Amino acid sequence: MANSKISRYEYVKLFEQSDILLPNTWLVVRIDGRGFHKFSNRFSFEKPNDRRNLDLMNNAAKAVMTDIRDIVMGYGVSDEYSKLLSTVVSTFTSYYIHLWPNHFADVSLSPPLPTFDGRIVQYPSKENLRDYLSWRQVD
Repeated sequence: MANSKISRYEYVKLFEQSDILLPNTWLVVRIDGRGFHKFSNRFSFEKPNDRRNLDLMNNAAKAVMTDIRDIVMGYGVSDEYSKLLSTVVSTFTSYYIHLWPNHFADVSLSPPLPTFDGRIVQYPSKENLRDYLSWRQVD
């Protein structure tokens, strides 16, 4: 009886889609602070870039790269942090929150907590990847 219930509902797996990535491409996971303008105002970040927040993001990125060894490089700009590879946004957010007291010792983190979103873009050549990094630098 249990086996028939499993196979009866097995069809729901048909709705799942494979993550198909092109071979021989550079994968960029771009992590972006969600609602970060409001968040930075709430915690009185120095403008244009609060050194404590930049250091915090760099340390969160380093922790992600230590945890996920397949990442080749990290590159940060403003409230964004670009990574090569996938599945790092939640790890980045976790470390950002965990490391907050090391950089903002005098400010308690409270809800709504910072969140980040991300996207993966595939670049077929080093030149395209370089242009992406250049674009993020001037943006």
